[in-house]
Amino acid sequence: MFKPALVFIAAASIAQAATAAPTAQENVASALDRARLVEPMIHSIIAIDPTAMQQAQRFDQAGRAVDLIAGQPVLIKDNVEVAGPLPTTAGSLALQANVTNRDAPLVTRLRAAGAIILGKTNLSEWANLRSNNSISGWSAIGGQTRNPYALDRNPCGSSSGSGAAVAAGIVRLAIGTETDGSITCPAAVNGIVGLKPTLGLVSRTHVVPISSSQDTAGPMTATVREAAALLTAISGSDPADASTSEADKRKTDYAAALDPASLKGTRLGVMRFASGFGTDQAFEGALALLKAQGAELVEIKKFDDSGIGENEFQVLLSEFKATLGDYLRGSPAPIPARSLAELIAFNKANAAMEMPLFGQELFEQSEKSAAITSAAYRKARATSLRKAGAEGIDRLLARHKVAALIGPTMPPSWKIDAVNGDQIAGGGAGGLAAVAGYPHLTVPMGLVKGLPVGLSFIGPKWGDAKILSLGFAYEQARGAFPGPRFLPSIEEVAPVAPLLLPLRR
Repeated sequence: MFKPALVFIAAASIAQAATAAPTAQENVASALDRARLVEPMIHSIIAIDPTAMQQAQRFDQAGRAVDLIAGQPVLIKDNVEVAGPLPTTAGSLALQANVTNRDAPLVTRLRAAGAIILGKTNLSEWANLRSNNSISGWSAIGGQTRNPYALDRNPCGSSSGSGAAVAAGIVRLAIGTETDGSITCPAAVNGIVGLKPTLGLVSRTHVVPISSSQDTAGPMTATVREAAALLTAISGSDPADASTSEADKRKTDYAAALDPASLKGTRLGVMRFASGFGTDQAFEGALALLKAQGAELVEIKKFDDSGIGENEFQVLLSEFKATLGDYLRGSPAPIPARSLAELIAFNKANAAMEMPLFGQELFEQSEKSAAITSAAYRKARATSLRKAGAEGIDRLLARHKVAALIGPTMPPSWKIDAVNGDQIAGGGAGGLAAVAGYPHLTVPMGLVKGLPVGLSFIGPKWGDAKILSLGFAYEQARGAFPGPRFLPSIEEVAPVAPLLLPLRR
């Protein structure tokens, strides 16, 4: 377990970004130094890989050149298996002995690209599918991850640690996973770039699952260029994951395809139906910037999303029971649960540590859900996929003759609430891309009272290169984005604090 020494320093010095080092060993040393500095405040890392410096030494001794990926430390969400001594826990005590000694194929690809696996990041336990009253960013093993912009604010989930670690400057590259919002939400509220790729572009083998029809891993990075390079490294076909059968044919060099002039003459659909929730001023500024770069903005005021949410929920409950059971039975490690039913029993037996804040009613609903062989499941999946894909994103793109859809990703971060759980006031249209399996990129858009919000680019299936290029052009025009200040609370500092004081009489 990573236990950095507690260091007290001024917020101004924390906010200074670490400079890139010329060798892999120096990059790793810099990341570890940064982690020791900020981890006592944000709890983004579950464990540091003890072989990280050895990996870097081998890289340097081989004479390899450092680039955007090669020789760079990468943090991996702790539901993705990494060979070596670290368990893959999904944040749960039930998997604290889950040392499988195998790399997920996406990790194998990272190593081949020269990346250094620095360690594992905290996450919402079981990727946030345990309770409706959960606190995003909390796990029994990792505790509560905090937002670097304001430490009493939530980092969102489930890839909370990956988002917070990149925002805090520990690394520039991290891997997250998403079923519905678990990459794009933590990226947006932590002020970084996040890409949920087209489902089938990145292997899910040896990744603790929720949904066979919606799960995917993806990049969480400091910039769009790094997201594009990271996607290039991890994408590709995997015989063990049938969804990736087209990946080798579809993938490209995503970084090479970036074009700072890609917005010029491009029609973008403005998702007014998925806007608001405190982001209006930042969104209008982004729209003005997009227009100034030559984009043609097409207003889309309405979209009927009825039938998606309730069907998606049924699908997730059914697929979770099936896919998690397959994963637990397939682990070579001595873990105490081999099915969802046994996991529910484990949590009850260890309730003081596993369920001190919220329960497991979603686990219990999943255990009682329809089998994935049932007509009810098949109907729910067909309905949600059709309404989000063919009758959703595809129809919106075609009807309005636009290349991509844009809108605010999420509201600003909410406060961590151990009593009531997550209190999220609205959200964007990312659910459409999640259910359809289409690409969704979020890029930092602005600050709302000191808290980051993101701009979403959503495209058609296999349109990853296009939305990355559009996001890159926006990012280049936007310029530098303000980094975090590790404030205890935005209510305690300017510009918010003075607004809370009464008028002098």
